Amino acid sequence: MKQRLAILLIFLLVASLGFTGCTSTEEAVAIFVAGTYEGEGQGHAGPIKVAVTVSETEIESIEILEFNDSEFAVDPANQVINKIIKANSSEIDGVAGATITSKGMLEAVSVALEGAYLDGVKPVASTTDPVAQESVQLEDRETGIVIIGAGGAGLTASIEAAMNGAEVIVVEKMPIVGGNTKYATGGLNAAETTSQEALGIEDTVEIFIEDTMVGGGNINDPDLVRVLAENSAGTVDWLQSIGADLSDVGRMGGASVNRTHRPAGGAPVGSHVMDVLHAKALELGVEIMLNSEVVEVLGDGTSANGVVVKTAEGTFNINAKAVIIATGGFGANNDLVASFDPALKGYGTTNHPGATGDVTEFAKAFNVAYVDMEQIQTHPTVMPSNNYMITEAVRGNGAILVNREAGRFVNELDTRAVVSDAQLAQTGASSYLMFDQSVRESLSAIEGYYKKGFLVEGETLAELAEKLEMDADTLVATFETYNAYVESGTDEAFARQDLPRALAVGPYYAVEVAPAVHHTMGGVMITVNGEVVGADGEVIPGLYAAGEVTGGIHGNNRLGGNAMADITIFGRIAAQNAVEYIR
Repeated sequence: MKQRLAILLIFLLVASLGFTGCTSTEEAVAIFVAGTYEGEGQGHAGPIKVAVTVSETEIESIEILEFNDSEFAVDPANQVINKIIKANSSEIDGVAGATITSKGMLEAVSVALEGAYLDGVKPVASTTDPVAQESVQLEDRETGIVIIGAGGAGLTASIEAAMNGAEVIVVEKMPIVGGNTKYATGGLNAAETTSQEALGIEDTVEIFIEDTMVGGGNINDPDLVRVLAENSAGTVDWLQSIGADLSDVGRMGGASVNRTHRPAGGAPVGSHVMDVLHAKALELGVEIMLNSEVVEVLGDGTSANGVVVKTAEGTFNINAKAVIIATGGFGANNDLVASFDPALKGYGTTNHPGATGDVTEFAKAFNVAYVDMEQIQTHPTVMPSNNYMITEAVRGNGAILVNREAGRFVNELDTRAVVSDAQLAQTGASSYLMFDQSVRESLSAIEGYYKKGFLVEGETLAELAEKLEMDADTLVATFETYNAYVESGTDEAFARQDLPRALAVGPYYAVEVAPAVHHTMGGVMITVNGEVVGADGEVIPGLYAAGEVTGGIHGNNRLGGNAMADITIFGRIAAQNAVEYIR
Protein backbone atom coordinates (compact mmCIF):
# COMPACT_ATOMS: atom_id res chain seq x y z
CA MET A 1 0.00 0.00 0.00
CA LYS A 2 1.72 3.13 -1.27
CA GLN A 3 -0.49 5.86 0.09
CA ARG A 4 -0.65 8.10 3.12
CA LEU A 5 -2.58 6.59 5.98
CA ALA A 6 -4.11 8.56 8.79
CA ILE A 7 -4.80 6.01 11.49
CA LEU A 8 -5.56 7.83 14.71
CA LEU A 9 -5.89 5.79 17.88
CA ILE A 10 -6.63 7.74 21.06
CA PHE A 11 -6.55 6.00 24.42
CA LEU A 12 -7.01 8.23 27.49
CA LEU A 13 -5.31 6.51 30.40
CA VAL A 14 -5.55 6.88 34.16
CA ALA A 15 -2.58 8.42 35.91
CA SER A 16 -1.31 5.04 37.05
CA LEU A 17 -0.14 4.18 33.51
CA GLY A 18 2.95 6.42 33.65
CA PHE A 19 6.60 5.55 34.08
CA THR A 20 6.33 6.44 37.77
CA GLY A 21 4.03 3.55 38.61
CA CYS A 22 1.99 5.89 40.86
CA THR A 23 -1.37 4.86 42.31
CA SER A 24 -4.62 6.74 41.76
CA THR A 25 -4.01 8.69 44.99
CA GLU A 26 -0.55 9.86 43.95
CA GLU A 27 0.16 12.92 41.88
CA ALA A 28 1.38 12.11 38.35
CA VAL A 29 4.93 13.26 37.65
CA ALA A 30 5.60 15.28 34.50
CA ILE A 31 7.81 13.41 32.02
CA PHE A 32 6.96 15.18 28.73
CA VAL A 33 6.68 18.68 27.34
CA ALA A 34 3.08 18.70 26.11
CA GLY A 35 2.71 18.88 22.35
CA THR A 36 2.86 16.86 19.11
CA TYR A 37 6.12 15.42 17.85
CA GLU A 38 7.01 13.58 14.65
CA GLY A 39 9.32 10.62 14.13
CA GLU A 40 10.33 8.22 11.37
CA GLY A 41 11.29 4.54 11.29
CA GLN A 42 11.97 1.98 8.57
CA GLY A 43 9.19 -0.47 7.75
CA HIS A 44 9.21 -3.49 5.44
CA ALA A 45 8.49 -1.49 2.27
CA GLY A 46 9.63 2.01 3.18
CA PRO A 47 9.50 4.72 5.85
CA ILE A 48 6.91 4.78 8.63
CA LYS A 49 6.21 8.31 9.89
CA VAL A 50 4.16 9.09 12.98
CA ALA A 51 2.91 12.08 14.96
CA VAL A 52 2.84 11.46 18.72
CA THR A 53 0.76 13.75 20.91
CA VAL A 54 1.64 13.88 24.62
CA SER A 55 0.46 15.64 27.73
CA GLU A 56 2.92 16.29 30.54
CA THR A 57 2.36 12.78 31.89
CA GLU A 58 0.93 10.59 29.12
CA ILE A 59 1.17 9.54 25.50
CA GLU A 60 -2.31 10.56 24.39
CA SER A 61 -2.42 9.61 20.73
CA ILE A 62 -0.34 8.32 17.85
CA GLU A 63 -1.18 9.20 14.25
CA ILE A 64 0.42 7.38 11.35
CA LEU A 65 1.38 9.95 8.73
CA GLU A 66 3.07 7.66 6.22
CA PHE A 67 2.86 3.89 5.93
CA ASN A 68 4.26 2.01 2.94
CA ASP A 69 3.87 -1.56 4.18
CA SER A 70 1.09 -3.72 2.79
CA GLU A 71 -2.48 -3.35 4.03
CA PHE A 72 -2.28 -6.60 5.98
CA ALA A 73 0.39 -4.96 8.17
CA VAL A 74 -2.02 -2.24 9.34
CA ASP A 75 -3.56 -4.37 12.10
CA PRO A 76 -0.16 -5.22 13.67
CA ALA A 77 0.79 -1.52 13.44
CA ASN A 78 -2.36 -0.66 15.36
CA GLN A 79 -1.57 -3.35 17.91
CA VAL A 80 1.86 -1.77 18.47
CA ILE A 81 0.25 1.65 18.94
CA ASN A 82 -2.18 0.22 21.46
CA LYS A 83 0.63 -1.42 23.45
CA ILE A 84 2.72 1.77 23.43
CA ILE A 85 -0.11 3.88 24.78
CA LYS A 86 -1.04 1.34 27.44
CA ALA A 87 2.58 1.16 28.61
CA ASN A 88 3.07 4.94 28.17
CA SER A 89 6.40 4.02 26.60
CA SER A 90 7.93 2.86 23.34
CA GLU A 91 9.96 0.27 25.26
CA ILE A 92 7.64 -2.64 24.58
CA ASP A 93 7.88 -5.93 22.73
CA GLY A 94 6.84 -5.82 19.09
CA VAL A 95 4.18 -7.95 17.47
CA ALA A 96 5.34 -11.48 16.59
CA GLY A 97 4.87 -12.29 12.92
CA ALA A 98 5.20 -8.65 11.87
CA THR A 99 8.74 -8.05 13.07
CA ILE A 100 9.90 -5.46 10.54
CA THR A 101 6.70 -3.42 10.74
CA SER A 102 6.83 -3.56 14.56
CA LYS A 103 10.44 -2.39 14.64
CA GLY A 104 9.65 0.43 12.24
CA MET A 105 6.71 1.59 14.38
CA LEU A 106 8.72 1.45 17.59
CA GLU A 107 11.61 3.29 15.99
CA ALA A 108 9.33 6.04 14.69
CA VAL A 109 7.64 6.56 18.07
CA SER A 110 10.98 6.48 19.90
CA VAL A 111 12.38 9.17 17.62
CA ALA A 112 9.27 11.31 18.18
CA LEU A 113 9.50 10.93 21.97
CA GLU A 114 13.17 11.93 22.01
CA GLY A 115 12.00 15.49 21.40
CA ALA A 116 9.17 15.26 23.91
CA TYR A 117 10.98 14.28 27.13
CA LEU A 118 11.15 16.95 29.83
CA ASP A 119 14.60 18.57 29.79
CA GLY A 120 15.51 16.07 27.08
CA VAL A 121 15.92 13.33 29.68
CA LYS A 122 14.29 9.93 29.18
CA PRO A 123 12.90 8.62 32.49
CA VAL A 124 13.54 5.13 33.78
CA ALA A 125 10.59 2.85 33.21
CA SER A 126 8.73 1.42 36.18
CA THR A 127 9.57 -2.17 37.03
CA THR A 128 5.96 -2.86 37.92
CA ASP A 129 3.32 -3.79 35.39
CA PRO A 130 1.05 -0.72 35.22
CA VAL A 131 -1.69 -2.44 33.28
CA ALA A 132 -3.90 -4.93 35.05
CA GLN A 133 -5.29 -7.69 32.86
CA GLU A 134 -9.00 -7.23 32.41
CA SER A 135 -11.17 -10.21 33.10
CA VAL A 136 -12.78 -11.26 29.84
CA GLN A 137 -15.89 -13.39 29.76
CA LEU A 138 -15.38 -15.94 26.98
CA GLU A 139 -18.51 -17.18 25.29
CA ASP A 140 -18.94 -19.90 22.69
CA ARG A 141 -19.76 -18.78 19.17
CA GLU A 142 -21.95 -20.14 16.36
CA THR A 143 -21.34 -19.89 12.62
CA GLY A 144 -21.92 -21.71 9.37
CA ILE A 145 -18.28 -22.33 8.39
CA VAL A 146 -15.16 -21.82 10.47
CA ILE A 147 -11.88 -21.52 8.60
CA ILE A 148 -8.56 -22.16 10.34
CA GLY A 149 -5.90 -19.86 8.90
CA ALA A 150 -5.99 -16.39 7.33
CA GLY A 151 -3.43 -16.92 4.56
CA GLY A 152 -4.19 -17.05 0.86
CA ALA A 153 -6.15 -20.32 1.01
CA GLY A 154 -8.13 -19.33 4.09
CA LEU A 155 -9.16 -15.89 2.86
CA THR A 156 -9.94 -17.22 -0.63
CA ALA A 157 -12.21 -19.82 0.97
CA SER A 158 -13.83 -17.20 3.19
CA ILE A 159 -14.68 -15.00 0.22
CA GLU A 160 -16.06 -17.85 -1.87
CA ALA A 161 -18.16 -19.10 1.06
CA ALA A 162 -19.47 -15.61 1.89
CA MET A 163 -20.31 -14.96 -1.77
CA ASN A 164 -22.38 -18.14 -1.66
CA GLY A 165 -24.36 -16.95 1.35
CA ALA A 166 -22.54 -18.68 4.22
CA GLU A 167 -21.76 -17.07 7.57
CA VAL A 168 -17.99 -17.34 8.05
CA ILE A 169 -15.47 -16.89 10.85
CA VAL A 170 -11.74 -17.08 10.10
CA VAL A 171 -9.45 -17.96 13.01
CA GLU A 172 -5.77 -16.99 12.77
CA LYS A 173 -3.16 -17.71 15.45
CA MET A 174 -0.80 -14.96 14.25
CA PRO A 175 -1.40 -11.22 14.80
CA ILE A 176 -1.40 -10.63 11.07
CA VAL A 177 -3.15 -12.11 8.05
CA GLY A 178 -1.20 -13.47 5.10
CA GLY A 179 0.80 -16.50 6.20
CA ASN A 180 3.37 -17.59 3.62
CA THR A 181 1.27 -16.05 0.86
CA LYS A 182 2.42 -12.55 1.75
CA TYR A 183 6.00 -13.63 0.99
CA ALA A 184 5.18 -15.05 -2.46
CA THR A 185 6.97 -13.09 -5.14
CA GLY A 186 7.05 -14.97 -8.44
CA GLY A 187 3.46 -15.37 -9.59
CA LEU A 188 0.48 -17.67 -10.14
CA ASN A 189 0.57 -20.40 -12.78
CA ALA A 190 -2.43 -20.73 -15.06
CA ALA A 191 -3.07 -21.96 -18.59
CA GLU A 192 -5.33 -20.71 -21.40
CA THR A 193 -5.87 -17.33 -19.74
CA THR A 194 -6.92 -14.02 -21.24
CA SER A 195 -3.61 -12.52 -20.07
CA GLN A 196 -1.68 -15.15 -22.04
CA GLU A 197 -3.89 -14.61 -25.06
CA ALA A 198 -3.31 -10.85 -24.93
CA LEU A 199 0.46 -11.46 -24.97
CA GLY A 200 0.33 -14.06 -27.75
CA ILE A 201 1.36 -16.93 -25.46
CA GLU A 202 0.18 -20.36 -26.56
CA ASP A 203 -0.47 -22.70 -23.66
CA THR A 204 -2.88 -25.52 -22.85
CA VAL A 205 -4.25 -27.25 -19.79
CA GLU A 206 -2.60 -30.47 -20.96
CA ILE A 207 0.85 -28.86 -21.11
CA PHE A 208 0.29 -27.41 -17.64
CA ILE A 209 -0.60 -30.89 -16.36
CA GLU A 210 2.44 -32.47 -18.01
CA ASP A 211 4.85 -29.85 -16.61
CA THR A 212 3.41 -30.27 -13.11
CA MET A 213 3.53 -34.07 -13.19
CA VAL A 214 7.07 -34.20 -14.59
CA GLY A 215 8.21 -31.52 -12.16
CA GLY A 216 6.77 -33.53 -9.27
CA GLY A 217 8.48 -36.75 -10.29
CA ASN A 218 5.16 -38.20 -11.47
CA ILE A 219 4.21 -39.12 -7.91
CA ASN A 220 1.56 -36.37 -7.82
CA ASP A 221 -2.10 -37.33 -7.63
CA PRO A 222 -3.09 -36.89 -11.29
CA ASP A 223 -6.71 -36.15 -10.43
CA LEU A 224 -5.71 -33.25 -8.18
CA VAL A 225 -3.28 -31.96 -10.80
CA ARG A 226 -6.00 -31.99 -13.44
CA VAL A 227 -8.32 -30.02 -11.15
CA LEU A 228 -5.49 -27.53 -10.59
CA ALA A 229 -4.88 -27.00 -14.29
CA GLU A 230 -8.49 -27.01 -15.45
CA ASN A 231 -9.55 -24.44 -12.87
CA SER A 232 -6.52 -22.15 -13.22
CA ALA A 233 -7.80 -19.76 -15.89
CA GLY A 234 -11.15 -19.38 -14.17
CA THR A 235 -9.44 -18.56 -10.89
CA VAL A 236 -7.29 -15.89 -12.54
CA ASP A 237 -10.52 -14.37 -13.90
CA TRP A 238 -12.07 -14.59 -10.42
CA LEU A 239 -9.11 -12.89 -8.76
CA GLN A 240 -9.11 -10.15 -11.36
CA SER A 241 -12.85 -9.66 -10.86
CA ILE A 242 -12.25 -8.79 -7.20
CA GLY A 243 -9.41 -6.38 -7.96
CA ALA A 244 -6.19 -8.33 -8.57
CA ASP A 245 -3.77 -7.40 -11.34
CA LEU A 246 -2.41 -10.53 -13.04
CA SER A 247 -1.72 -9.01 -16.42
CA ASP A 248 2.02 -9.72 -16.63
CA VAL A 249 3.07 -13.26 -17.55
CA GLY A 250 6.54 -14.77 -17.08
CA ARG A 251 8.11 -18.17 -16.56
CA MET A 252 9.52 -20.03 -13.58
CA GLY A 253 11.53 -23.21 -13.21
CA GLY A 254 10.03 -26.41 -14.60
CA ALA A 255 7.55 -24.67 -16.90
CA SER A 256 7.81 -25.13 -20.65
CA VAL A 257 5.57 -22.14 -21.41
CA ASN A 258 5.21 -18.66 -19.97
CA ARG A 259 2.27 -19.07 -17.56
CA THR A 260 3.33 -17.35 -14.32
CA HIS A 261 0.81 -14.52 -13.81
CA ARG A 262 1.80 -11.49 -11.75
CA PRO A 263 1.10 -7.74 -11.49
CA ALA A 264 2.23 -5.39 -14.24
CA GLY A 265 5.98 -4.91 -14.37
CA GLY A 266 6.66 -8.17 -12.56
CA ALA A 267 5.78 -6.82 -9.11
CA PRO A 268 5.55 -9.33 -6.21
CA VAL A 269 2.32 -11.28 -6.42
CA GLY A 270 1.78 -12.41 -2.82
CA SER A 271 1.40 -9.12 -0.98
CA HIS A 272 -0.75 -7.76 -3.81
CA VAL A 273 -3.13 -10.72 -3.85
CA MET A 274 -3.29 -10.77 -0.04
CA ASP A 275 -4.26 -7.09 0.02
CA VAL A 276 -7.03 -7.83 -2.47
CA LEU A 277 -8.28 -10.91 -0.59
CA HIS A 278 -8.17 -9.19 2.79
CA ALA A 279 -10.08 -6.16 1.55
CA LYS A 280 -12.73 -8.30 -0.16
CA ALA A 281 -13.22 -10.53 2.89
CA LEU A 282 -13.77 -7.49 5.10
CA GLU A 283 -16.11 -5.96 2.52
CA LEU A 284 -18.22 -9.13 2.61
CA GLY A 285 -18.42 -9.04 6.40
CA VAL A 286 -16.15 -12.00 7.09
CA GLU A 287 -15.05 -11.99 10.74
CA ILE A 288 -11.29 -12.52 11.10
CA MET A 289 -10.06 -13.34 14.61
CA LEU A 290 -6.32 -12.71 15.06
CA ASN A 291 -4.11 -13.98 17.89
CA SER A 292 -6.48 -16.93 18.15
CA GLU A 293 -5.06 -20.44 17.99
CA VAL A 294 -7.13 -23.50 17.18
CA VAL A 295 -6.14 -26.31 19.54
CA GLU A 296 -8.79 -28.88 18.63
CA VAL A 297 -11.32 -29.67 15.92
CA LEU A 298 -14.66 -30.50 17.51
CA GLY A 299 -16.74 -33.52 16.58
CA ASP A 300 -17.43 -37.09 17.45
CA GLY A 301 -14.39 -38.36 15.59
CA THR A 302 -16.44 -39.14 12.50
CA SER A 303 -17.68 -35.66 11.52
CA ALA A 304 -16.44 -32.14 12.29
CA ASN A 305 -18.65 -29.47 13.82
CA GLY A 306 -16.42 -26.71 15.14
CA VAL A 307 -13.14 -25.81 16.80
CA VAL A 308 -11.69 -24.99 20.20
CA VAL A 309 -9.92 -21.61 20.18
CA LYS A 310 -7.19 -20.54 22.59
CA THR A 311 -6.50 -16.84 23.18
CA ALA A 312 -4.56 -14.85 25.76
CA GLU A 313 -7.75 -14.58 27.80
CA GLY A 314 -8.67 -18.25 27.71
CA THR A 315 -10.43 -20.78 25.48
CA PHE A 316 -13.85 -20.99 23.87
CA ASN A 317 -15.63 -23.01 21.20
CA ILE A 318 -16.78 -21.97 17.76
CA ASN A 319 -19.57 -24.34 16.84
CA ALA A 320 -19.93 -24.66 13.08
CA LYS A 321 -21.59 -26.83 10.49
CA ALA A 322 -18.31 -27.26 8.58
CA VAL A 323 -14.59 -26.69 9.15
CA ILE A 324 -11.98 -25.73 6.54
CA ILE A 325 -8.32 -26.25 7.47
CA ALA A 326 -6.01 -23.73 5.77
CA THR A 327 -3.09 -23.52 8.20
CA GLY A 328 -0.27 -23.86 5.68
CA GLY A 329 2.73 -26.16 5.84
CA PHE A 330 5.37 -26.92 8.47
CA GLY A 331 8.51 -25.42 6.94
CA ALA A 332 9.16 -23.22 10.00
CA ASN A 333 9.15 -26.22 12.35
CA ASN A 334 12.62 -27.65 11.82
CA ASP A 335 12.08 -30.46 14.32
CA LEU A 336 9.08 -31.66 12.32
CA VAL A 337 10.91 -31.13 9.02
CA ALA A 338 13.90 -33.14 10.24
CA SER A 339 11.64 -35.92 11.49
CA PHE A 340 10.65 -36.56 7.88
CA ASP A 341 13.97 -35.61 6.24
CA PRO A 342 16.92 -35.75 8.66
CA ALA A 343 19.22 -34.21 6.04
CA LEU A 344 17.40 -30.89 6.56
CA LYS A 345 18.16 -30.65 10.28
CA GLY A 346 19.33 -27.13 11.08
CA TYR A 347 18.35 -25.65 7.71
CA GLY A 348 17.07 -22.11 7.48
CA THR A 349 13.61 -21.45 6.10
CA THR A 350 11.79 -18.94 3.94
CA ASN A 351 8.56 -19.59 5.85
CA HIS A 352 6.74 -17.21 8.17
CA PRO A 353 7.01 -18.17 11.88
CA GLY A 354 3.48 -19.56 12.06
CA ALA A 355 4.12 -22.38 9.55
CA THR A 356 4.57 -25.03 12.22
CA GLY A 357 2.28 -27.88 11.15
CA ASP A 358 -0.28 -27.47 13.92
CA VAL A 359 -2.78 -29.66 12.07
CA THR A 360 -0.87 -32.74 13.20
CA GLU A 361 -1.96 -31.88 16.75
CA PHE A 362 -5.39 -30.25 16.55
CA ALA A 363 -6.84 -32.86 14.14
CA LYS A 364 -5.59 -35.93 16.03
CA ALA A 365 -9.06 -36.99 17.13
CA PHE A 366 -10.08 -37.54 13.51
CA ASN A 367 -7.21 -39.86 12.53
CA VAL A 368 -6.60 -37.81 9.39
CA ALA A 369 -4.65 -39.41 6.53
CA TYR A 370 -1.43 -37.73 5.40
CA VAL A 371 0.45 -38.09 2.14
CA ASP A 372 4.00 -37.29 0.94
CA MET A 373 5.12 -35.85 4.29
CA GLU A 374 8.75 -36.65 3.49
CA GLN A 375 8.60 -34.50 0.34
CA ILE A 376 10.10 -31.21 1.49
CA GLN A 377 11.37 -28.64 -0.97
CA THR A 378 14.31 -26.30 -0.61
CA HIS A 379 14.39 -23.05 -2.55
CA PRO A 380 17.76 -22.51 -4.20
CA THR A 381 17.92 -18.71 -4.11
CA VAL A 382 17.72 -17.71 -0.47
CA MET A 383 20.21 -15.31 1.10
CA PRO A 384 22.13 -17.35 3.71
CA SER A 385 22.77 -14.20 5.77
CA ASN A 386 19.12 -13.49 6.54
CA ASN A 387 16.93 -16.24 4.97
CA TYR A 388 15.42 -13.71 2.56
CA MET A 389 14.17 -15.39 -0.60
CA ILE A 390 15.10 -13.99 -4.00
CA THR A 391 12.26 -14.76 -6.36
CA GLU A 392 12.68 -17.33 -9.09
CA ALA A 393 11.37 -14.71 -11.50
CA VAL A 394 14.83 -13.10 -11.48
CA ARG A 395 16.19 -16.24 -13.11
CA GLY A 396 13.12 -16.42 -15.31
CA ASN A 397 13.93 -12.95 -16.63
CA GLY A 398 17.50 -13.92 -17.52
CA ALA A 399 19.75 -14.10 -14.44
CA ILE A 400 22.37 -16.83 -14.16
CA LEU A 401 23.94 -18.71 -11.24
CA VAL A 402 27.72 -18.48 -10.88
CA ASN A 403 29.95 -20.33 -8.42
CA ARG A 404 33.02 -18.99 -6.63
CA GLU A 405 35.17 -20.15 -9.51
CA ALA A 406 33.20 -17.68 -11.69
CA GLY A 407 31.48 -20.36 -13.78
CA ARG A 408 27.94 -21.49 -14.41
CA PHE A 409 27.15 -24.97 -13.08
CA VAL A 410 23.46 -25.73 -13.73
CA ASN A 411 20.43 -24.97 -15.88
CA GLU A 412 19.09 -22.09 -13.80
CA LEU A 413 15.49 -22.94 -14.70
CA ASP A 414 15.64 -26.62 -13.84
CA THR A 415 13.44 -27.76 -10.94
CA ARG A 416 14.17 -26.37 -7.49
CA ALA A 417 15.38 -29.75 -6.28
CA VAL A 418 17.93 -30.07 -9.09
CA VAL A 419 19.20 -26.50 -8.71
CA SER A 420 19.42 -26.81 -4.92
CA ASP A 421 21.44 -30.04 -5.14
CA ALA A 422 23.76 -28.46 -7.69
CA GLN A 423 24.37 -25.47 -5.43
CA LEU A 424 25.16 -27.60 -2.41
CA ALA A 425 27.87 -29.30 -4.48
CA GLN A 426 29.67 -25.98 -5.08
CA THR A 427 32.46 -24.49 -3.01
CA GLY A 428 30.87 -22.99 0.10
CA ALA A 429 27.54 -24.77 -0.63
CA SER A 430 26.24 -21.52 -2.15
CA SER A 431 26.61 -19.44 -5.30
CA TYR A 432 25.91 -16.00 -6.71
CA LEU A 433 22.82 -14.99 -8.64
CA MET A 434 24.07 -12.56 -11.29
CA PHE A 435 22.35 -10.26 -13.75
CA ASP A 436 22.71 -6.95 -15.54
CA GLN A 437 20.83 -3.66 -15.66
CA SER A 438 18.44 -4.95 -18.33
CA VAL A 439 17.21 -7.70 -16.00
CA ARG A 440 16.88 -5.22 -13.14
CA GLU A 441 14.70 -2.99 -15.29
CA SER A 442 12.56 -5.94 -16.42
CA LEU A 443 11.33 -6.90 -12.94
CA SER A 444 10.16 -4.39 -10.38
CA ALA A 445 10.67 -6.89 -7.53
CA ILE A 446 14.44 -6.37 -7.95
CA GLU A 447 14.09 -2.74 -6.88
CA GLY A 448 13.09 -3.95 -3.43
CA TYR A 449 16.28 -6.02 -3.17
CA TYR A 450 18.34 -3.03 -4.30
CA LYS A 451 16.76 -0.66 -1.77
CA LYS A 452 17.35 -3.16 1.03
CA GLY A 453 21.06 -3.23 0.18
CA PHE A 454 21.10 -6.92 -0.80
CA LEU A 455 22.89 -6.49 -4.12
CA VAL A 456 26.62 -6.21 -4.82
CA GLU A 457 27.06 -3.81 -7.76
CA GLY A 458 29.84 -3.28 -10.26
CA GLU A 459 29.92 -0.89 -13.20
CA THR A 460 31.77 -3.61 -15.11
CA LEU A 461 32.10 -7.36 -14.70
CA ALA A 462 35.72 -6.86 -13.70
CA GLU A 463 34.69 -4.54 -10.88
CA LEU A 464 32.02 -6.99 -9.74
CA ALA A 465 34.53 -9.85 -9.80
CA GLU A 466 36.96 -7.83 -7.68
CA LYS A 467 34.28 -7.16 -5.05
CA LEU A 468 33.41 -10.87 -4.96
CA GLU A 469 37.07 -11.96 -4.96
CA MET A 470 36.62 -13.88 -8.23
CA ASP A 471 38.86 -14.16 -11.25
CA ALA A 472 37.74 -11.33 -13.53
CA ASP A 473 38.82 -12.93 -16.82
CA THR A 474 36.91 -16.12 -16.01
CA LEU A 475 33.74 -14.19 -15.09
CA VAL A 476 33.92 -12.12 -18.29
CA ALA A 477 34.36 -15.33 -20.30
CA THR A 478 31.37 -16.92 -18.54
CA PHE A 479 29.12 -14.01 -19.50
CA GLU A 480 30.45 -13.92 -23.07
CA THR A 481 29.77 -17.64 -23.49
CA TYR A 482 26.27 -17.30 -22.06
CA ASN A 483 25.50 -14.33 -24.30
CA ALA A 484 26.62 -16.36 -27.32
CA TYR A 485 24.13 -19.06 -26.28
CA VAL A 486 21.40 -16.42 -26.11
CA GLU A 487 22.28 -15.22 -29.61
CA SER A 488 22.26 -18.73 -31.04
CA GLY A 489 19.20 -19.80 -29.08
CA THR A 490 20.94 -22.90 -27.70
CA ASP A 491 22.53 -23.37 -24.28
CA GLU A 492 25.20 -25.89 -25.22
CA ALA A 493 26.44 -26.24 -21.65
CA PHE A 494 23.29 -26.85 -19.59
CA ALA A 495 20.37 -26.97 -22.06
CA ARG A 496 18.53 -24.03 -20.57
CA GLN A 497 15.50 -23.69 -22.81
CA ASP A 498 14.44 -20.12 -22.02
CA LEU A 499 17.13 -17.55 -22.88
CA PRO A 500 15.24 -14.25 -22.69
CA ARG A 501 18.11 -11.77 -23.02
CA ALA A 502 21.85 -11.28 -23.21
CA LEU A 503 23.52 -9.95 -20.07
CA ALA A 504 25.59 -7.12 -21.48
CA VAL A 505 24.30 -3.85 -20.01
CA GLY A 506 26.12 -2.42 -17.02
CA PRO A 507 25.97 -2.04 -14.11
CA TYR A 508 26.10 -5.71 -13.12
CA TYR A 509 24.68 -7.18 -9.91
CA ALA A 510 25.17 -10.22 -7.69
CA VAL A 511 23.64 -11.63 -4.53
CA GLU A 512 24.83 -14.71 -2.64
CA VAL A 513 22.20 -17.45 -2.49
CA ALA A 514 21.87 -20.96 -1.07
CA PRO A 515 19.08 -23.49 -0.47
CA ALA A 516 16.65 -23.17 2.47
CA VAL A 517 13.49 -25.06 3.39
CA HIS A 518 10.75 -23.50 1.33
CA HIS A 519 7.68 -25.69 0.81
CA THR A 520 6.29 -28.87 2.31
CA MET A 521 4.61 -30.80 -0.47
CA GLY A 522 3.11 -33.32 1.94
CA GLY A 523 0.08 -32.84 4.13
CA VAL A 524 -3.54 -33.76 4.72
CA MET A 525 -5.01 -36.09 2.11
CA ILE A 526 -7.94 -34.54 0.25
CA THR A 527 -10.33 -35.44 -2.54
CA VAL A 528 -10.81 -33.37 -5.68
CA ASN A 529 -13.62 -31.64 -3.75
CA GLY A 530 -11.30 -30.52 -0.96
CA GLU A 531 -12.74 -33.07 1.49
CA VAL A 532 -10.35 -34.40 4.14
CA VAL A 533 -9.78 -38.16 4.01
CA GLY A 534 -9.34 -40.30 7.12
CA ALA A 535 -6.77 -43.04 7.61
CA ASP A 536 -9.50 -45.55 6.77
CA GLY A 537 -9.79 -44.04 3.29
CA GLU A 538 -13.21 -42.54 3.95
CA VAL A 539 -14.14 -38.85 3.68
CA ILE A 540 -14.59 -37.12 7.05
CA PRO A 541 -17.96 -35.30 6.85
CA GLY A 542 -17.80 -31.57 7.47
CA LEU A 543 -14.00 -31.37 7.29
CA TYR A 544 -12.24 -29.70 4.34
CA ALA A 545 -8.72 -28.46 3.64
CA ALA A 546 -6.89 -26.29 1.12
CA GLY A 547 -3.43 -24.94 0.47
CA GLU A 548 -0.02 -26.05 1.68
CA VAL A 549 -1.59 -27.97 4.57
CA THR A 550 -2.68 -30.56 1.98
CA GLY A 551 -0.58 -33.13 0.13
CA GLY A 552 -0.65 -34.94 -3.20
CA ILE A 553 -0.78 -32.04 -5.64
CA HIS A 554 2.91 -31.26 -6.08
CA GLY A 555 4.60 -34.66 -5.84
CA ASN A 556 8.25 -34.48 -4.85
CA ASN A 557 8.81 -30.95 -6.15
CA ARG A 558 6.47 -27.97 -6.38
CA LEU A 559 6.96 -25.81 -9.46
CA GLY A 560 7.35 -22.09 -8.86
CA GLY A 561 3.97 -20.42 -9.37
CA ASN A 562 1.95 -23.54 -8.54
CA ALA A 563 1.51 -22.63 -4.86
CA MET A 564 -0.45 -19.46 -5.61
CA ALA A 565 -2.58 -21.50 -8.00
CA ASP A 566 -3.04 -24.28 -5.43
CA ILE A 567 -4.18 -22.04 -2.55
CA THR A 568 -6.68 -20.04 -4.57
CA ILE A 569 -8.09 -22.87 -6.67
CA PHE A 570 -8.53 -25.36 -3.84
CA GLY A 571 -9.53 -22.61 -1.41
CA ARG A 572 -12.50 -21.88 -3.65
CA ILE A 573 -13.26 -25.57 -4.21
CA ALA A 574 -13.19 -26.38 -0.48
CA ALA A 575 -15.52 -23.46 0.23
CA GLN A 576 -17.95 -24.39 -2.55
CA ASN A 577 -18.27 -27.93 -1.26
CA ALA A 578 -18.47 -26.86 2.38
CA VAL A 579 -21.34 -24.52 1.50
CA GLU A 580 -23.09 -27.34 -0.35
CA TYR A 581 -22.55 -29.63 2.66
CA ILE A 582 -24.10 -27.26 5.22
CA ARG A 583 -27.13 -26.76 3.02
